Amino acid sequence: MPKKARELSAIEVKRLTAPGLYFVGEVPGLALQVLKSGARSWVLRMMVGGRRRDMGLGGYPAVLLAEARAKARAARDRVRAGVDPIAQSQAERSALRAAQAAVLTFRQGAERFIDANRPSWSNAKHAAQWESTLERYVYPIIGHLTVQDVGVPHVLAILEQSVPQGGKFWESVTETADRVRGRVEKILDWAKGRGHRSGDNPAAWKGNLDAILPKAQRLKKVQHHKAVAIEELPSFINELRRRNGTAARALEFLVLTAARSGEVRGMTWAEVDLERGLWIVPASRMKAGKEHRVPLPSVAMNLLKELPQFEGSDLVFPAPRGGQMSDMTLTAVMRRMKRDEVPHGFRSTFRDWVAERTGYPRDLAEMALAHTIANAVEAAYRRGDMLERRREMMGDWCCFATGQPVDGLNVNGKVNQTTLRRVA
Repeated sequence: MPKKARELSAIEVKRLTAPGLYFVGEVPGLALQVLKSGARSWVLRMMVGGRRRDMGLGGYPAVLLAEARAKARAARDRVRAGVDPIAQSQAERSALRAAQAAVLTFRQGAERFIDANRPSWSNAKHAAQWESTLERYVYPIIGHLTVQDVGVPHVLAILEQSVPQGGKFWESVTETADRVRGRVEKILDWAKGRGHRSGDNPAAWKGNLDAILPKAQRLKKVQHHKAVAIEELPSFINELRRRNGTAARALEFLVLTAARSGEVRGMTWAEVDLERGLWIVPASRMKAGKEHRVPLPSVAMNLLKELPQFEGSDLVFPAPRGGQMSDMTLTAVMRRMKRDEVPHGFRSTFRDWVAERTGYPRDLAEMALAHTIANAVEAAYRRGDMLERRREMMGDWCCFATGQPVDGLNVNGKVNQTTLRRVA
């Protein structure tokens, strides 16, 4: 029989500060271990399965003497019952860690979802839009909730919150609200796939929110970009040409090519082939993620040839202080001209011109605008980009925009019989 340790009092235990192992009595094998660092913790020494084992019962003084003795008695009772208390404790800690790992707040899940998908999003602005809309509309309501706890009432609280525009989010800013709903749905689907939640998705529309909220299509107010009228375009270009500055030339080039603002502002000299009269916009800079070839008529080519090239920058239209100019820079040019239309509206002007003033087919205009083909079957079979046919059309467009008659000359100055007509 091992020698029975003297029972120590709580005061005596408190005075144990020298390094060593001190058995405190009452429960066999219970001792206070004092380390050289001064840290103190409880240890229960006992035989488990024929082997001597040391079981930790917590630190001192977080666990006081009375609690340590109670824990020790419970552990010895489990040994007598044929249970390994050390293995059981380890299993309980593992289960707790697993449970804690499975608990994920919506905000944590959203941040992990965005980080996981960021490399696949072609535009950095896409991730920024996710982050800003979630920060503004979602996190204040469900950011602190676990993804498992998010339910339909929480999603409705997001969509029916009051907004500065007046009224409810879903009714007043429907397009944004619908995007936010879709983002919440994707995040919760991701969380379910990762094992952080189970059950139906409360942000799903079909068979769920469609029975509660009015359809977004019925609420959306279509807002078109204000565009310069077809008949006003030649006089607009004439006035624009009287203005100096890189921004004015960038806006003029945007009109002549019917390109998007971002495509023009990010344009580099490496993308331009002056000999072939071609501007090749790489897929990384296109909205559809596909390379786009833009034919450059002579008037657009002349504009580029007159531009200065700046050392240390490959941008065709750099900002005054270097780097890429902002979209508002082009808008500011129009505001100084006392126009309330926007640069993106010139794409609508071009589209209206094709439909109302020419005989060019609709598909040719859509290809010039780099629009994706909605029909999947047609898109699968179409391989070419009708470059030369678009070159003819864009030549006519430039002649119309600059107030020049279509004289039958193509970009290389050669007679093109197919363009011997007047485009009003």
